[in-house]
Amino acid sequence: MLANRLIILMSVFSCLFSSAFAAEGWPSFRGPNGDGVVGKSLPVEWKTDKNIAWRTEIPGEGWSSPVTAGNRIYLTAAIPSDEGDEDQKNQQYTLSLIIVDASSGDRLATIPIMEQTGERPARIHRKNSHASPTPVIEGERIYVHFGYQGTACLSLTGDVLWKNRDLYFKPTHGNGGSPVLAAGNLIFTCDGDAEPKIVALNAANGQLAWSTARPVSAKKTFSFCTPAVIEVNGQIQVIAPGSDCVLALDPATGETIWDVRYEGYSVVPKPIYHRGLVFISTSFDNSKMLAIRPNGKGVVTETHVAWQLDRNVPKTPSMIAHDGLVYSISDDGIATCVEAETGDLIYRKRIGGNYSASPLLAGNKLYFTSEDGVTTVVRAGEDFEEVGSNALEERTLASLGVIGDSILLRTVTALYRIQD
Repeated sequence: MLANRLIILMSVFSCLFSSAFAAEGWPSFRGPNGDGVVGKSLPVEWKTDKNIAWRTEIPGEGWSSPVTAGNRIYLTAAIPSDEGDEDQKNQQYTLSLIIVDASSGDRLATIPIMEQTGERPARIHRKNSHASPTPVIEGERIYVHFGYQGTACLSLTGDVLWKNRDLYFKPTHGNGGSPVLAAGNLIFTCDGDAEPKIVALNAANGQLAWSTARPVSAKKTFSFCTPAVIEVNGQIQVIAPGSDCVLALDPATGETIWDVRYEGYSVVPKPIYHRGLVFISTSFDNSKMLAIRPNGKGVVTETHVAWQLDRNVPKTPSMIAHDGLVYSISDDGIATCVEAETGDLIYRKRIGGNYSASPLLAGNKLYFTSEDGVTTVVRAGEDFEEVGSNALEERTLASLGVIGDSILLRTVTALYRIQD
């Protein structure tokens, strides 16, 4: 009996230790919980010669966010090959994984994963990259996704375990949303020029697990949204917005749980879940924020939309929620705070600049990073108070990452570790 108790205690300790270790990492787009919220204090002041632990040049192109495991930082990049030319239509790329030492900033490895050739068109939107989706780390594996180009799984040391390039579809504007893990599946959206859908690959071997078509006939089918994984009444749901609809899916089967319709396309912001409501943006052309009760069945547009907001709603940056408030930054730099349960406006303030990156909330401070590389720090709460404005004078569209008590910021040419 004593031996059994020791085994149980060791198992409990192991689980707690693993959870604590995982909590310290930044394993996916928008962090451990996929919502951009972390319960720690981070630097609020920096510039090129202050509070910069290191700056490392990153080859190629890419707007994927950095992810971390242990003392390693991982990010993807599309590295131009010698073949082709400067015209995006003809340029060829090696889609790669880059590993960086978190302490020194040294690039430890650049691992080629797949070739992007003229057989698969490379033309993209000027605000996109050929490596925009953020990787996902689970255990000793990292999953990298290049949208319509393909998906792969590697060990954390860089060994390729599987690849899947069978889901090619004709894109609009290039790669888009990041994948998520749920029920043993790697799940992502395939919202291209035609036949938009959500698909799941078996995370163990990369084989197709299921595919769910969008149930609407949108005029503009393309979208770029990263799904969210939530739990409602003991049931896991994958929330996947796209053009003209958001679907809640069973991650194991792909079956639709509920469905809300709207008018919108080129949907980018990742959904968030707070105080029993799912919050989405309908993106272009006239963006609306919808608050949806996720306990319905079937098409619930008329019954489960709790409220909507139709002014200064972001088309690209994701929203963020904490302590009953929902914060957002519009693409043209207007910060908004509303009550989560009612949608009542708390404040609306112009920060300035243009925004694509999703915000971060650390401790009681919000971080909004503009496309010009200026990060404005605002105190969380009902009273708007700016506590810092930090410029690195380099363009960025990538969302911030976190490692320990440091911020990871990717620019057009480099990765920064920002640390007090």
